[in-house]
Amino acid sequence: MKARHKPGGINVIAKWKQKIIKENIGKWLLIIAVIAWFSQLILFPLYGIIKETIKNGLAIFVTSLSSPASLHSFWLTLIITIIAVIINTILGIVLAVVFAYRHFKGKLLLESLVDLPFAVSPVVAGFMFIILFGPNGWIGSWFERMNIKIIYALPGMIIATLFVTLPFVVREILPILREFGREQEEAAATLGANRWQTFWWVTLPSIKWGLTYGITLTIARSIGEFGAVLVVSGSIINKTQTATLRIHDQFTDLNYAGAFSAALVLAFFSFVILSFIQFLYKKGTASPTYRSRS
Repeated sequence: MKARHKPGGINVIAKWKQKIIKENIGKWLLIIAVIAWFSQLILFPLYGIIKETIKNGLAIFVTSLSSPASLHSFWLTLIITIIAVIINTILGIVLAVVFAYRHFKGKLLLESLVDLPFAVSPVVAGFMFIILFGPNGWIGSWFERMNIKIIYALPGMIIATLFVTLPFVVREILPILREFGREQEEAAATLGANRWQTFWWVTLPSIKWGLTYGITLTIARSIGEFGAVLVVSGSIINKTQTATLRIHDQFTDLNYAGAFSAALVLAFFSFVILSFIQFLYKKGTASPTYRSRS
């Protein structure tokens, strides 16, 4: 007698194969879509910058970057970044410790205000600072009487950069401090350690990777900040023009060689910073919750 195959078993195998094929097709379509979207946003523009820079030649690249205006813009960007990182690192640690360990009225409101730079447009923030620190502003008029210029000068650019980069250090180390608790700090205090020794030997090691991650994000945002700095600086050549403002002005003046050369340098530094951030992320202690917004 001929053996009879059970149709039910064949149907199960066929459905299982179809399911695997559909899952694989869906997975590969998703991967292709992600790669295509990433290429459109990142790779193609970066390729265009590199292509235009190479097309102009190495001599023009070096000449564009070595001009007095370009060197001044990079130097000014470096100064603003260093000052912003130092101040916001110290302020961020203090605020994070206060938010994590202290209880007082208005704490939630103050903690929410730290996130204000994420919600407010940088251009709007720039106009806010003009109202406050302009020659006829609420605070600026007082400085004006002492011949101290804030707007369209370095102090205003630093203030704008401090504002847009304020949340990064705070938001990276605050969750770590809350999870860490105060048990080890209290134990160190019972052993005779003062507050500074407790912070240096107990608290700081626990937040070091989160702190480094926050500092790295602060550096990246400081280098790439455009809107707020443009409003408060006026983009004056050899005076208040940062690297990003230099790129914008050269592009609008149809000096594409200079614009693409400076853009390539900033893109290189952005790649280095991004690689360092990924290195910190793989350490497993720095959370990627808060990212730099352009």
